[in-house]
Amino acid sequence: MNAQNNSDFESIDHRTSRSICDAVGERLHQNLRPETELPPRLRELVNELRRREIELH
Repeated sequence: MNAQNNSDFESIDHRTSRSICDAVGERLHQNLRPETELPPRLRELVNELRRREIELH
């Protein structure tokens, strides 16, 4: 696999980023049953996303 610099990718604006996050969240919500326990690493990542979202607002 070839490593690419971040400069090789175009940046996306906050609105697009938010839309992507919302779509991923909706898919997860549809595919995971409410009583499903998230794996520890996924739970950590979700908590990190929540923390960052709070920091942005």
